[in-house]
Amino acid sequence: MFLPRICQNLSSPVTSSPTNGPGLALSVLTTIFNILPQDNDVRYHVFLAILRVIRSSGSFELLRPQLKNLDTWITQWETDEEDQRKLYLSIAEVAEEASEEEQSYLYLLRALRTIPSDEASSPEARQLSIRALKSALSYPTHFDFQDLTSLDSIQALRKSDPVLFELLDIFNAQVLDDYNDFKDEHDSFISSQSLPDETLTRKMRLLTLASLAASTQSRSLPYQHISRALQIPSEDTEIWVIDTIRAGLVEGKLSQLNQTFLVHRSTYRVFGEKQWTEVQGRLDTWRASLEGVLGVVRAEREK
Repeated sequence: MFLPRICQNLSSPVTSSPTNGPGLALSVLTTIFNILPQDNDVRYHVFLAILRVIRSSGSFELLRPQLKNLDTWITQWETDEEDQRKLYLSIAEVAEEASEEEQSYLYLLRALRTIPSDEASSPEARQLSIRALKSALSYPTHFDFQDLTSLDSIQALRKSDPVLFELLDIFNAQVLDDYNDFKDEHDSFISSQSLPDETLTRKMRLLTLASLAASTQSRSLPYQHISRALQIPSEDTEIWVIDTIRAGLVEGKLSQLNQTFLVHRSTYRVFGEKQWTEVQGRLDTWRASLEGVLGVVRAEREK
């Protein structure tokens, strides 16, 4: 009966020893956590107290190795969806405090997945969905938005927050021209949502090049086409192509001599009817090429 109070006291700031206090508290809480039976659900509450200490002390690196055990612990504790959500959000906040943006977003997403479909339009679901959406947009190296659009709570924003959902749709499947049109139509919306326009514009340029590379039939992109689509000076084309390669969105080879980018691999941001048509076109092209090769081989054999 005293354990919750002990955890609460230990997870509170130690004013008498601001330097050593968090370390001592963490040591005691970790000991309590480890001596409890693995299937004892009290470990859940002790772990929340540990998270509070780590958050206040900025010691995320101490938490990172333990996260691989989280799914096992949740199963052992038979934690319900509401408590899972509370746990995931606590980890997301600890990660955010430590500037671990990727980890913070990952656990925000896990928290969203605990929301039942019949609660997808609830105030809590809306708040979490907006928070996760803004994190995905703002995180400089996050480019795949399918993990968001597949969630019922995110789809519910289509009605509750249509402008924000429109912005998500642009980053999910559209290009830089669409983003600029959005900003013209919804003046000051980006700044009103505390979103970093410079980061968003850069991401849209990289995503636009990915879409351009995925849709080209010849697999060869002239520099002038790239600079026009990305709305950049022609002399900056190679820099942006290299950045897109580094982001993992495309693979290929630059040719300064021919002023072209030869695409080896590209990432489809969405895969629908249009993409199937593109694939069919490429297969037809490859088939025609193979038939041509076979024709040459047959002709040589007949000589």
